Amino acid sequence: MRADLLAGPVDGLDEALEAVDAFDQALVAGLLRSQPTGAAGPARLADAVTGTPLAARAAEAAAKAAAGAADEDHFVALAAARTALLGSVHDALLARVEEAAGRSRGVTAVPPAGGQPAANLLTAARAWLCDLARCGWQGIDHEVVSGAAEVVSAMLPEPSLRRLATLLDGFAAELAASCPGASAERFPVRRWADLWSRGMLLTVPGASGTSVAGTVDGRLLPLGVDLQEHATAAQAQVHAVFEPADGSGPRLVRAGVSVPKPDTVVGAGIWQLLRPHMSLLAAAGEGRSMNLTGMPVTAGGDLVWNDEHARPGEPAGAFATARVALPAATTAVTAPLDRHPAGIAVPVFLEGYTARTDDDGVLTFTVAGFDLVVDTDRIPAAGPLTPEAVARSGACIALVRWDAGAFGLQPLAVETTVRKKVTAVHAGAWAGGTADKAGVRAEKAATDAAKVLSERAGRLLRK
Repeated sequence: MRADLLAGPVDGLDEALEAVDAFDQALVAGLLRSQPTGAAGPARLADAVTGTPLAARAAEAAAKAAAGAADEDHFVALAAARTALLGSVHDALLARVEEAAGRSRGVTAVPPAGGQPAANLLTAARAWLCDLARCGWQGIDHEVVSGAAEVVSAMLPEPSLRRLATLLDGFAAELAASCPGASAERFPVRRWADLWSRGMLLTVPGASGTSVAGTVDGRLLPLGVDLQEHATAAQAQVHAVFEPADGSGPRLVRAGVSVPKPDTVVGAGIWQLLRPHMSLLAAAGEGRSMNLTGMPVTAGGDLVWNDEHARPGEPAGAFATARVALPAATTAVTAPLDRHPAGIAVPVFLEGYTARTDDDGVLTFTVAGFDLVVDTDRIPAAGPLTPEAVARSGACIALVRWDAGAFGLQPLAVETTVRKKVTAVHAGAWAGGTADKAGVRAEKAATDAAKVLSERAGRLLRK
């Protein structure tokens, strides 16, 4: 991999992010009334999309926001302009990563999502998000934040709305933890603006559907599992190389599963919640391929996983896949709403690097003379991979990510020496179950916690 390409500047990047930051600061104070100091944010955002199809609507929305007269359509236009600007940043950064990895991108267009979920629920969600924008993060209180609860409860039974419902539920929980906003010293400005913008666009009819482009047959070779955990939800995303049965070139795909969870289930116990929903987790943990027949896939390279379309295949080590199949794999086109710098997660294989840890505990790989910071905080506790194992490694499968203005690495698996033997250690090794003592203890603790919660829920229902 050409690490030097990840170290150079990207033209226009700083200017685009400055415009986004200006708008995000306006959301801190709120758009409830005319505020000369806050008017610059929407105006700068509108200026940044001049010459694009959004220019006229963004300019009108910025003017209305400056006058304190913006309505729901204007807020949607501002969210769209912000998303488009960050999408351009995503595209520029992703092109740099693909060039560094020597990989090409697919050319399949992403079709519009199908389905028209209940319009009244989308309207209710949009109204709540608009209330947040008007009062700003400094003006939030428990009364404003609690307005999401009824909307989320009504959305959850509808599968097409669960994506938006989960976002609103988590967003509201974060806002509630900071109430009242007037007394808060700091806000996660970029994150909350991201959640607000994404939520606004998901209230547009058709935006929250899944764009299934067709089905695929072939062999799936897992590379690693990215586990993400929130207080109320967890997601496992398997990154893999797919070899089509028709003999066409291999390509990168993902398959994910998300579940709600109680905050008492943590660590390896999370696999108990995820495991029943996707057999691929067991295959990834065991180092085994999967044979797919008629598996639905989106144009963005996400498998819409269904166990009925998959069966276990032959053993397939992730590092063998990374050395042989990964270099020739093409990447899929990113879906429009997923075009965000924080969503960049490109699998790469590294070896021949040197590792060092500074006095602050920051781990860095030096690849071909260039430094890449390793984000050890993203290594899940629900697996045997540790920062120490990564620091001792000689080869690594990782996701290239972009955060805080620089590219970095998230390890998925490493090859390291254990008792004079080269051993592969995977972050998702416990996904399908484990005999590891630490993993067994964590799973038992999670089982006990789940049993207690189930008993309590049963008593409440009986009452």
